[in-house]
Amino acid sequence: MNLHEYQGKEILASFGVRIQRGVVAHSAKEAVTAAKQLTAETGTGWHVIKAQVHAGGRGKGGGVKLAKNLQEVEDLAGQIIGMNLVTPQTSAEGKKVHQVLVAEDVYYPGDSETSEFYMSVLLNRATGRNMIMYSTEGGMDIEEVAEKTPHLIFTEEIDPATGLLPFQARRVAFNLGLSGGAFKEMVKFVSSLYKAYQESDASLFEINPVLKTSDDKIMAVDAKVSIDNNALYRRKQYAEMRDLREESPIEVEAGALGLNYVDLDGNVGCMVNGAGLAMATMDLIKMAGGEPANFLDVGGTADAKRVEEAFRIILKDPNVKAILINIFGGIVRCDRVAQGVVDAYKNMGDEINVPIIVRLQGTNAELAKEIIDNSGLEVHSAVQFQEAADKVKEVLG
Repeated sequence: MNLHEYQGKEILASFGVRIQRGVVAHSAKEAVTAAKQLTAETGTGWHVIKAQVHAGGRGKGGGVKLAKNLQEVEDLAGQIIGMNLVTPQTSAEGKKVHQVLVAEDVYYPGDSETSEFYMSVLLNRATGRNMIMYSTEGGMDIEEVAEKTPHLIFTEEIDPATGLLPFQARRVAFNLGLSGGAFKEMVKFVSSLYKAYQESDASLFEINPVLKTSDDKIMAVDAKVSIDNNALYRRKQYAEMRDLREESPIEVEAGALGLNYVDLDGNVGCMVNGAGLAMATMDLIKMAGGEPANFLDVGGTADAKRVEEAFRIILKDPNVKAILINIFGGIVRCDRVAQGVVDAYKNMGDEINVPIIVRLQGTNAELAKEIIDNSGLEVHSAVQFQEAADKVKEVLG
C-alpha cells in the first residue's frame, strides 16, 4: 500500500527521523493558513507547495513549486489542486491532485554548503535480506544514476539475526563523505530510518533527497513509502492512511469482492485460480499473439456467484476482446466451475459480448467439458494448454 509524502513523513517523525515540516491543505485558502502556521512554528518565509499523488517525478510535471510570499502560496496551491498531474510515473492522463503539502523551505538562499543524498531501505530478493541503498547523487532519478554512474551507488545489507549494526550506519556516513557533526547526524538518521522501515512493516522507504544543511543537520525532504499489504492487519493505524482515490477503481472494487485483480494494458482477460497458474496463463496469451488485460485470481471457490463477479470486473475494461478461463480443479471440482461459468453466462445475458475460452483441468475435467459443450452458449472449451492457446489465437483473428 503506497502512502502520500506527508503520511510517510509522519511515520518517519514518529521514529525520530528529522523531516522537512509541512501541513496538508485541500484548498488554496487552507494552504495560506498552513503557511502562516509554518511561519509561526519555524520562522520560514518561503514555502514549497507539493502535489500529493502516488507518483514520483512530481517536480518535472509542475507539481512542486516554491512560493516566496502568501499570495504566491494561494496562487500556486490553487493551480496545483485539481490539476491532472502527468509525471514519468503516471499514465498519459495523469493523476488528479486533491491536496497539497505546504512545506517549510529548508534551502537557505545563497547557501552553497548544502548537499543532497539518495537513500532507500528495501528487500534484496536475491539474498533475502533487507538492504540500505544510498548515493551521493541525491535529487536525481536513481535509475539514471545506476545507468550512467553505477560506482556512485552503495549498498549495505542487513543480517536479520543482528539487525543494523552501528559500524554499518557509520560506513554509510563515511561513504557519503561526511565528517564532524554531519557524520554523527547521518549515523543517527540511518539508524532511525531503518527502525522506521522495520517496525512499520514497510516494503520500501525511499528518501530522495536526504538533505545536509550548512549547519550539519540531516533531514528527509521527501518520502516515498510502501507498507506491506500482508501486515496491515497488525498496522491498523497505517491501513487507515489508504487513499482509494489514488488506486484503480476496478482494483478497489475487485478487492472488496475478495478477488485478487491487477489491471494491465492488454486485450485478453484472464480468470484463473492460483497465482502461479495465472502467470503461466499470461505467458500462454503472449505466445498466442495476445496481451493479458489483467491478472485475476478467483481463488479456490470458483462458484457461479464468484465467476459472475469476476466476469463483471473483467468486462469493465473496454479493451478486452476475449476472456480465457484457466482453472485447475484441485480443491474445487471442474464440473462445479463449468456449471458456474454456464450459470453466470446465462445470468449476465447480453453483458457478455466477447468470446470466452474455458480450459478446465483436474477433478472431473471430462464432465466439465461436456457441460460447457452442451450448454448451447458461445463458449469454447479446451483441455490442453496448447489447445487453449490455439483458441485464443483463433478468436483474436
